[in-house]
Amino acid sequence: MNKINSLLRLARFDKPIGILLLLWPTMSALWLASNGFPDANILMIFIIGVVVMRSAGCVINDLADTEIDKHVERTRRRPLATGELSKKEALVFLLFLLSIALCLAISLGFIVVAWSLGGLVLTIIYPFCKRFIKSPQVILGLTFSWSIPMAYVACGTEFNFSMFFLWVGVLIWIIVYDTFYALVDIDDDLKTGVFSTAILFGDKVSFVTSLSQIIVLVVWAYLGIILEMSLIYFLMLIVVLLLFYRQQLLISARKKKDCFRAFNESWYVGFFHFFGIFLSLS
Repeated sequence: MNKINSLLRLARFDKPIGILLLLWPTMSALWLASNGFPDANILMIFIIGVVVMRSAGCVINDLADTEIDKHVERTRRRPLATGELSKKEALVFLLFLLSIALCLAISLGFIVVAWSLGGLVLTIIYPFCKRFIKSPQVILGLTFSWSIPMAYVACGTEFNFSMFFLWVGVLIWIIVYDTFYALVDIDDDLKTGVFSTAILFGDKVSFVTSLSQIIVLVVWAYLGIILEMSLIYFLMLIVVLLLFYRQQLLISARKKKDCFRAFNESWYVGFFHFFGIFLSLS
């Protein structure tokens, strides 16, 4: 039972926010690609896929960062860092998760499998990017938003402007909220030599992230215009604007607790954006 609990913690089932951050943009993509409620089978496969691939990503991340995690306050109690689990046990669990993901992709066809392999490559390389790239959050943005083109492929819908604007907005939004996350670890990252946009932006982090949030709103507003969304969609964007404003207030003093809260509240943005799409296409 202890091993099972450790595996669940390794996959972050005790911290479901990562699932929510992945889920809502995926739902938005499925609704846009289907111009309404998607096929029930595709919907269920993508929901399960979000849970499985987020869990696999956490395992890969911890395998790559075991030694670093031991020296970071927020991560030093993770199962691999404490020795509760061996790397061999984590690898077996990872193969189990990836086997499920592969079966899900196969059920949707060869093209989806091909795209899923691209997502897997990004998931594998991301943990190592923070050692070599000053803005690893960009790679994370690509990784976490990869389900958007996959949703269009699975639904048999050609890539169009709506997909592009959704994808760009989500990618920038991910970079912003992971910058908030990186603010929590900035002291430890500086000690261990790990890069992040929180370090890269420095004293301008509030300016850069707020400007990025404005760009997200503009991109998503243009998405609503070209698709002739109903008023409710644009009302939801006002809610998103208020959420962005609250996040900027939270990070203004750079207190770790408040920065972490700004990150934890980021899933609301994805939810309300999806809710606007859902109501407009219903």
